[in-house]
Amino acid sequence: MDIQKVDEYKFKIPRQGHMRTDAYVFASDRLLTKMREDRTLEQLMNVASLPSIIDYPSVMPDAHEGYGFPIGGVAAFTEIVSPGGVGFDINCGVRLLDTGLDRESVMPKIRELVEKLYKNIPAGLGEDSSIRLKEDELDNVLELGVKWAVENGYAYSKDPSRIEEGGGIGGAIPEYVSRTAKGRGRTQLGSLGSGNHFLEVQYVDRVLDQKLADRFGLYKGKTLVMIHTGSRGLGHQIASDYIAEIIRNNRSLPERDLAYARVDSDIGQRYLGAMRAAVNFAFTNRQILTHFVREVLYEVFRTDNIELIYDVAHNIAKIEKHKVDGEWREVIVHRKGATRAFPPGHPDIPEAYRDIGQPVLIPGSMGTASYLLVGSEGAMEQSFGSTCHGAGRTMSRSKAKQNYRADSVVKNLLKEGIIIKARTNEGIVEEVPDAYKDVDAVVETVVKNNLSRPVVRLKPIIVIKG
Repeated sequence: MDIQKVDEYKFKIPRQGHMRTDAYVFASDRLLTKMREDRTLEQLMNVASLPSIIDYPSVMPDAHEGYGFPIGGVAAFTEIVSPGGVGFDINCGVRLLDTGLDRESVMPKIRELVEKLYKNIPAGLGEDSSIRLKEDELDNVLELGVKWAVENGYAYSKDPSRIEEGGGIGGAIPEYVSRTAKGRGRTQLGSLGSGNHFLEVQYVDRVLDQKLADRFGLYKGKTLVMIHTGSRGLGHQIASDYIAEIIRNNRSLPERDLAYARVDSDIGQRYLGAMRAAVNFAFTNRQILTHFVREVLYEVFRTDNIELIYDVAHNIAKIEKHKVDGEWREVIVHRKGATRAFPPGHPDIPEAYRDIGQPVLIPGSMGTASYLLVGSEGAMEQSFGSTCHGAGRTMSRSKAKQNYRADSVVKNLLKEGIIIKARTNEGIVEEVPDAYKDVDAVVETVVKNNLSRPVVRLKPIIVIKG
């Protein structure tokens, strides 16, 4: 394929083959080399071939091969929605909590904190929550999102004001979610899941912008909690249901993995209603986990002032207004493994952060750094208000299991001052830090492209995994 270097941190794939528009790759030479090892760039070109595509689809520096759309991909359309452009883990996302504690005050009770978090945070494949929902209760969660958690005592009243979409996106229609999907979700509200999902206790390792850090009340050594999970089995089933139905009803699709439906069609409307319901489930899932964390921190430290900094969605399709050919138009933005990064002043940013830009949470791999950033104007100009979502995988889970042993991974992390607790050995070796890109290089790329501005760098001291 023809790839042209725009500058040190950006490449262009000019329109070629079946592509309807050019595409862009936000990456350094080294990160681009990693993308060439799988089908990331080919998948980006396929996305650029879909009908009603808007200039310009792109991939972030953490991008790697996915189902249909590359993970780390951003694309906007005027007439279609694609479940593969959202992904199976609908609204997989990240939440950051301020414990109000310094690292020095946490360390004397670190072992007690580890054990209580491990005991109280449901994590792992198929792991259920202690919360059991009746069907009408689940429908309320799917329709209302975190508002349901506030009404039922699982959230502070101000929590929704620190969540993307206020913790509840409009247009969610529970009746468009299959009974199978609801059955999978009914016992999983308030559970972490497996794979790359985690709960970490972290501390501020570096302050990268003092003024912005002050706005968040953060300083070196401040202890935080990061939660990374999504809609669990409910979201996965919704994606599976609608991809299968779209393929069944349209045998002429050029690529089954890129199955799409017109937004104004019956199936397109039903998918959007179901997808939004999964979005609300995921926001509420992270909220329930926040409630569990608050209970543990009160038990260990007698602190009840655990503030939510922000919560962002990753895998999602949204109808947003963006400037297209000099005019503001409504388009359907697909972010698959990408984070919304609206700049200062954007009306969709919660009032608390509107003057500095939307908070962006970038988790690293276990044992490496994570970041808090804020959105920049460059994101609106180049990537439909989007930035990266993490470090990005470079090694398959099967290869990681072949190359690493859980006991050695645990020992190496402990040498770095990081305690890890996981339900299975596979949960440790599959997510070994070497299986991911250098998160510092990923963040450097989005900063150099003015997609985001850095605030603080975080390092883990506790990792809880499935």
